[in-house]
Amino acid sequence: MISIKSEYELSLLKEAGHIVYLTHQYLKPYIKPGITTKELDKLAEDFIRSKGATPSFLNYNGFPGSICTSINNEVVHGIPSKRKLRNGDIISIDIGACYKGYHGDSAWSYGVGTISKEKEYLLKHTEESLYVGLNEIKPGARIGDIGAAIEEYAKYHHLGVVKELVGHGVGSHLHEDPEVPNYGKRNTGPVLKEGMVIAVEPMLNLGTAEVFILDDDWTIITGDDKPSAHFEHTVAVTKDGYKILTGDDNCG
Repeated sequence: MISIKSEYELSLLKEAGHIVYLTHQYLKPYIKPGITTKELDKLAEDFIRSKGATPSFLNYNGFPGSICTSINNEVVHGIPSKRKLRNGDIISIDIGACYKGYHGDSAWSYGVGTISKEKEYLLKHTEESLYVGLNEIKPGARIGDIGAAIEEYAKYHHLGVVKELVGHGVGSHLHEDPEVPNYGKRNTGPVLKEGMVIAVEPMLNLGTAEVFILDDDWTIITGDDKPSAHFEHTVAVTKDGYKILTGDDNCG
Protein backbone atom coordinates (compact mmCIF):
# COMPACT_ATOMS: atom_id res chain seq x y z
CA MET A 1 0.00 0.00 0.00
CA ILE A 2 1.31 3.44 -0.98
CA SER A 3 1.01 5.99 1.82
CA ILE A 4 0.59 9.75 1.60
CA LYS A 5 2.67 11.45 4.24
CA SER A 6 1.30 14.11 6.61
CA GLU A 7 3.08 17.43 7.10
CA TYR A 8 4.44 16.12 10.40
CA GLU A 9 5.76 12.96 8.76
CA LEU A 10 7.31 15.01 5.97
CA SER A 11 9.10 17.17 8.56
CA LEU A 12 10.67 14.08 10.13
CA LEU A 13 11.57 12.63 6.72
CA LYS A 14 13.17 15.95 5.84
CA GLU A 15 15.27 15.89 8.99
CA ALA A 16 16.30 12.26 8.41
CA GLY A 17 17.24 13.12 4.83
CA HIS A 18 19.26 16.10 5.98
CA ILE A 19 21.24 13.91 8.37
CA VAL A 20 22.01 11.52 5.50
CA TYR A 21 23.17 14.43 3.35
CA LEU A 22 25.39 15.76 6.16
CA THR A 23 26.88 12.29 6.67
CA HIS A 24 27.90 12.12 3.01
CA GLN A 25 29.52 15.54 3.28
CA TYR A 26 31.30 14.50 6.47
CA LEU A 27 32.75 11.38 4.84
CA LYS A 28 33.96 13.04 1.64
CA PRO A 29 37.38 14.21 2.93
CA TYR A 30 38.10 10.70 4.23
CA ILE A 31 37.51 8.98 0.88
CA LYS A 32 41.12 8.61 -0.15
CA PRO A 33 43.65 5.83 -0.75
CA GLY A 34 44.58 3.88 2.38
CA ILE A 35 41.41 4.17 4.41
CA THR A 36 39.43 0.99 5.03
CA THR A 37 35.72 0.69 4.38
CA LYS A 38 35.32 -0.36 8.02
CA GLU A 39 36.86 2.95 9.09
CA LEU A 40 34.39 4.80 6.87
CA ASP A 41 31.59 2.77 8.42
CA LYS A 42 32.65 3.75 11.96
CA LEU A 43 32.94 7.42 11.01
CA ALA A 44 29.46 7.36 9.48
CA GLU A 45 27.84 5.56 12.42
CA ASP A 46 29.34 7.93 14.97
CA PHE A 47 28.27 10.96 12.94
CA ILE A 48 24.70 9.72 12.44
CA ARG A 49 24.34 9.03 16.16
CA SER A 50 25.76 12.47 17.00
CA LYS A 51 22.80 13.96 15.12
CA GLY A 52 20.24 12.11 17.24
CA ALA A 53 19.58 9.42 14.64
CA THR A 54 20.48 5.76 14.18
CA PRO A 55 21.94 3.98 11.12
CA SER A 56 19.01 2.53 9.17
CA PHE A 57 21.04 -0.29 7.65
CA LEU A 58 22.70 -1.68 10.80
CA ASN A 59 21.22 -5.16 11.41
CA TYR A 60 18.57 -4.53 8.74
CA ASN A 61 17.72 -8.10 7.72
CA GLY A 62 21.02 -9.00 9.33
CA PHE A 63 23.24 -6.54 7.44
CA PRO A 64 26.41 -6.15 9.56
CA GLY A 65 27.36 -2.57 8.67
CA SER A 66 26.02 0.93 9.23
CA ILE A 67 26.58 1.88 5.58
CA CYS A 68 27.03 -0.03 2.34
CA THR A 69 30.45 0.36 0.70
CA SER A 70 30.58 -1.02 -2.84
CA ILE A 71 33.86 -0.78 -4.75
CA ASN A 72 34.44 -0.92 -8.52
CA ASN A 73 32.53 -3.96 -9.84
CA GLU A 74 30.35 -4.12 -6.71
CA VAL A 75 26.94 -2.70 -7.56
CA VAL A 76 25.36 -2.44 -4.09
CA HIS A 77 25.33 -3.85 -0.55
CA GLY A 78 29.10 -4.07 -0.13
CA ILE A 79 29.91 -4.95 3.49
CA PRO A 80 32.42 -2.66 5.29
CA SER A 81 35.65 -4.53 5.99
CA LYS A 82 39.41 -4.16 6.38
CA ARG A 83 39.72 -3.63 2.61
CA LYS A 84 41.66 -0.45 1.87
CA LEU A 85 40.67 1.98 -0.85
CA ARG A 86 43.25 2.33 -3.62
CA ASN A 87 44.01 5.10 -6.06
CA GLY A 88 41.79 4.67 -9.12
CA ASP A 89 38.92 2.92 -7.29
CA ILE A 90 35.37 4.13 -7.34
CA ILE A 91 33.16 3.53 -4.31
CA SER A 92 29.42 3.75 -3.88
CA ILE A 93 28.45 4.71 -0.34
CA ASP A 94 24.82 4.08 0.56
CA ILE A 95 23.68 5.75 3.78
CA GLY A 96 20.43 5.49 5.70
CA ALA A 97 19.50 7.34 8.87
CA CYS A 98 16.45 6.87 11.08
CA TYR A 99 15.26 9.98 12.92
CA LYS A 100 12.33 9.66 15.33
CA GLY A 101 11.13 6.61 13.46
CA TYR A 102 11.48 7.96 9.90
CA HIS A 103 14.19 7.23 7.35
CA GLY A 104 16.41 9.07 4.92
CA ASP A 105 18.22 7.11 2.21
CA SER A 106 20.82 8.28 -0.28
CA ALA A 107 23.70 6.68 -2.17
CA TRP A 108 26.51 8.47 -3.97
CA SER A 109 29.49 7.21 -5.94
CA TYR A 110 32.93 8.73 -5.51
CA GLY A 111 36.28 8.51 -7.24
CA VAL A 112 39.29 7.62 -5.09
CA GLY A 113 42.35 9.64 -6.04
CA THR A 114 42.75 9.79 -9.83
CA ILE A 115 40.31 7.61 -11.76
CA SER A 116 40.20 6.52 -15.39
CA LYS A 117 38.27 8.36 -18.11
CA GLU A 118 35.95 5.35 -18.33
CA LYS A 119 35.09 5.57 -14.66
CA GLU A 120 34.63 9.35 -14.92
CA TYR A 121 32.19 8.73 -17.78
CA LEU A 122 30.29 6.17 -15.71
CA LEU A 123 29.99 8.45 -12.69
CA LYS A 124 28.98 11.47 -14.74
CA HIS A 125 26.22 9.75 -16.65
CA THR A 126 24.87 7.67 -13.76
CA GLU A 127 24.51 10.84 -11.69
CA GLU A 128 22.86 12.63 -14.61
CA SER A 129 20.46 9.72 -15.11
CA LEU A 130 19.25 10.22 -11.53
CA TYR A 131 18.23 13.81 -12.27
CA VAL A 132 16.72 12.81 -15.61
CA GLY A 133 14.50 10.42 -13.65
CA LEU A 134 13.70 12.93 -10.93
CA ASN A 135 12.60 15.50 -13.50
CA GLU A 136 9.68 13.23 -14.42
CA ILE A 137 8.22 13.52 -10.92
CA LYS A 138 5.04 15.53 -10.43
CA PRO A 139 1.46 14.77 -9.40
CA GLY A 140 -0.32 12.84 -12.14
CA ALA A 141 2.87 11.35 -13.60
CA ARG A 142 3.45 7.63 -13.20
CA ILE A 143 6.22 5.52 -11.74
CA GLY A 144 6.91 4.10 -15.21
CA ASP A 145 7.80 7.58 -16.46
CA ILE A 146 10.77 7.70 -14.06
CA GLY A 147 12.16 4.34 -15.09
CA ALA A 148 11.62 4.96 -18.79
CA ALA A 149 13.55 8.23 -18.63
CA ILE A 150 16.47 6.63 -16.78
CA GLU A 151 16.57 3.66 -19.15
CA GLU A 152 16.45 5.85 -22.27
CA TYR A 153 19.30 7.99 -20.96
CA ALA A 154 21.41 4.97 -19.95
CA LYS A 155 20.95 3.21 -23.27
CA TYR A 156 21.82 6.37 -25.20
CA HIS A 157 25.11 6.45 -23.28
CA HIS A 158 25.70 2.69 -23.71
CA LEU A 159 25.44 1.83 -20.01
CA GLY A 160 23.88 -1.33 -18.60
CA VAL A 161 20.74 -0.84 -16.49
CA VAL A 162 20.50 -3.16 -13.47
CA LYS A 163 16.95 -4.50 -13.38
CA GLU A 164 17.08 -6.81 -10.36
CA LEU A 165 17.35 -3.85 -7.96
CA VAL A 166 14.92 -0.94 -7.75
CA GLY A 167 14.09 2.23 -5.88
CA HIS A 168 11.28 2.29 -3.34
CA GLY A 169 8.97 4.25 -1.12
CA VAL A 170 10.42 5.65 2.10
CA GLY A 171 8.73 6.46 5.40
CA SER A 172 8.52 4.84 8.81
CA HIS A 173 9.90 1.77 7.04
CA LEU A 174 13.13 1.94 5.05
CA HIS A 175 11.53 0.16 2.10
CA GLU A 176 7.87 0.82 1.33
CA ASP A 177 5.61 0.69 -1.68
CA PRO A 178 5.87 1.54 -4.50
CA GLU A 179 8.84 -0.08 -6.18
CA VAL A 180 10.62 2.40 -8.48
CA PRO A 181 12.43 0.54 -11.29
CA ASN A 182 15.18 2.16 -13.38
CA TYR A 183 13.53 0.89 -16.56
CA GLY A 184 10.01 0.62 -17.91
CA LYS A 185 7.34 2.17 -20.06
CA ARG A 186 5.83 5.61 -19.84
CA ASN A 187 2.23 5.94 -18.65
CA THR A 188 2.44 2.72 -16.63
CA GLY A 189 2.64 2.00 -12.92
CA PRO A 190 1.19 3.82 -9.90
CA VAL A 191 0.20 7.46 -10.24
CA LEU A 192 2.35 9.93 -8.31
CA LYS A 193 0.48 12.05 -5.77
CA GLU A 194 1.46 14.97 -3.57
CA GLY A 195 2.78 13.68 -0.26
CA MET A 196 4.33 10.48 -1.59
CA VAL A 197 7.99 9.95 -0.68
CA ILE A 198 10.19 7.76 -2.86
CA ALA A 199 13.86 6.89 -3.33
CA VAL A 200 15.04 6.97 -6.92
CA GLU A 201 18.35 5.13 -7.36
CA PRO A 202 19.78 4.27 -10.77
CA MET A 203 22.48 1.61 -10.74
CA LEU A 204 24.31 1.62 -14.07
CA ASN A 205 27.15 -0.58 -15.27
CA LEU A 206 29.98 0.18 -17.67
CA GLY A 207 29.32 -3.15 -19.36
CA THR A 208 26.64 -5.79 -19.08
CA ALA A 209 23.43 -5.27 -17.11
CA GLU A 210 23.82 -8.74 -15.59
CA VAL A 211 24.62 -9.01 -11.88
CA PHE A 212 25.44 -11.78 -9.40
CA ILE A 213 25.35 -12.06 -5.63
CA LEU A 214 28.46 -13.16 -3.74
CA ASP A 215 28.66 -15.91 -1.13
CA ASP A 216 28.24 -13.35 1.67
CA ASP A 217 24.58 -13.14 0.54
CA TRP A 218 24.80 -9.35 0.34
CA THR A 219 27.36 -7.99 -2.11
CA ILE A 220 26.08 -7.78 -5.68
CA ILE A 221 28.65 -7.57 -8.49
CA THR A 222 28.53 -7.03 -12.24
CA GLY A 223 28.47 -10.10 -14.47
CA ASP A 224 31.56 -9.03 -16.42
CA ASP A 225 33.51 -7.47 -13.51
CA LYS A 226 33.33 -4.01 -15.08
CA PRO A 227 32.63 -1.03 -12.82
CA SER A 228 29.19 0.00 -11.59
CA ALA A 229 27.90 3.29 -10.15
CA HIS A 230 24.94 4.10 -7.91
CA PHE A 231 23.30 7.45 -7.19
CA GLU A 232 20.19 7.87 -5.03
CA HIS A 233 18.03 10.62 -3.55
CA THR A 234 14.95 10.42 -1.38
CA VAL A 235 12.35 12.91 -2.67
CA ALA A 236 8.88 14.09 -1.75
CA VAL A 237 6.25 14.66 -4.42
CA THR A 238 5.01 18.26 -4.13
CA LYS A 239 2.02 20.02 -5.65
CA ASP A 240 4.09 21.20 -8.63
CA GLY A 241 6.96 18.70 -8.81
CA TYR A 242 9.30 17.26 -6.21
CA LYS A 243 11.65 18.22 -3.39
CA ILE A 244 14.91 16.40 -2.72
CA LEU A 245 15.05 15.49 0.97
CA THR A 246 18.67 14.24 0.89
CA GLY A 247 20.27 17.15 -0.99
CA ASP A 248 22.09 20.37 -0.16
CA ASP A 249 19.00 22.57 -0.52
CA ASN A 250 17.42 20.92 2.52
CA CYS A 251 17.90 23.04 5.63
CA GLY A 252 16.67 20.35 8.00
